[in-house]
Amino acid sequence: MKYVVVLGDGMADEPISRLNGKTPLSYAKTPALDALSKKSEIGMVSTIPEGMKPGSDTANLSVIGYDPRKYYSGRSPLEALSIGVPMQDTDIAMRCNIVTLSEEEGIPFSKRRILDHSSGEISTEDCAVLLHAVMEELDRDPYHFYVGTSYRHCLIWQNGEVEELTPPHDVLGREIAPYLPPDRMLYEMMEKSYEILKDHPINKERRQNGLNPANCCWFWGAGTKPALPSFREKTGKKGIMISAVDLLKGIAVGAGMDVAQVEGATGGLHTNYEGKTQAAVDALIKDGYDFAYIHIEAPDEMGHQGSVEKKLQAIEYLDARVVGPLTEALDRSGEAYRLLVMPDHPTPIRIRTHTAESVPYLLYDSTSPQKNDWNYNEAEAILSGNFIPEGYKLMDKFLEIKQKMHL
Repeated sequence: MKYVVVLGDGMADEPISRLNGKTPLSYAKTPALDALSKKSEIGMVSTIPEGMKPGSDTANLSVIGYDPRKYYSGRSPLEALSIGVPMQDTDIAMRCNIVTLSEEEGIPFSKRRILDHSSGEISTEDCAVLLHAVMEELDRDPYHFYVGTSYRHCLIWQNGEVEELTPPHDVLGREIAPYLPPDRMLYEMMEKSYEILKDHPINKERRQNGLNPANCCWFWGAGTKPALPSFREKTGKKGIMISAVDLLKGIAVGAGMDVAQVEGATGGLHTNYEGKTQAAVDALIKDGYDFAYIHIEAPDEMGHQGSVEKKLQAIEYLDARVVGPLTEALDRSGEAYRLLVMPDHPTPIRIRTHTAESVPYLLYDSTSPQKNDWNYNEAEAILSGNFIPEGYKLMDKFLEIKQKMHL
């Protein structure tokens, strides 16, 4: 039996009036999921433990089968693992977004507003140049920067402290003063980064091309070095992660899973969906893997942008360019397989950030197809009556692990 997860990050949402009161998942044209749902179990699952913040970090740990209450040590340490940062036990890792702040003349730094947490989904190549400009002036003991992917990078604070810092996507459009770091050095580094980046040639060119300038570092997601037990030892399955996002790659590295490198996988709306799908098929059919996790970031990014149209497009791409071709290839192979499709958390268009609400799952088993009338969406998943209150236990159900102590 082969096992594959298709994770549409932030895909769940709320009913939207302009979509006739439907959610994007319900409104989008998803023929592959519609056909699959008739043969599948659907239901709702809570991926965010009560009292924990609704991040992709805690939620994806749950989906992969790790109890966040036990194993979550911060978001950025997981990302640091994925890019090979040599963390010490006394190090603090932080996410360093390169964001877009407002550029009004004559106002203090703290009065600026955060306009875009991703700087228009800036390319890794351009953002690396900008981060190196910051590093030339600010990379000094005990602070060290590391290049990640697109706008997502890493700061290591040697012998530091875990600061409670605000994710930039939670405060889009707001004045930044209430959300700046309480630590003086972190605050000053953010302020200096704005002065370094605002007139950089790359940002001058971006403005000329109508793109958001990537003009400030924003620190958040602080945590300590993580320690996850091996996924293979825990489940008996050889697994591979297929994602453009350092967080997911870091979870995989920490869990001893392999990470596929897919050219053109960006984490944006126009990522290489076909390449990701083929990587999963090859891993399962040709390379001896038992388990593949295909992570699609685009629905979440479009939710943060507040774009109904782009979120619909992301969901339709996931259906037409991942779920459809994936199931067709697995059916042709003759391999028995189980498929789990779900979001990690909602990213509602209305608020442009994550919530802790439960999310819909679809579970298909090629060896025992069901006969149902439902489609896969939030409302019908609720009506199914199926509910899993502890999200990290869904992986055992999916992998058919009947008796085990939960790690």
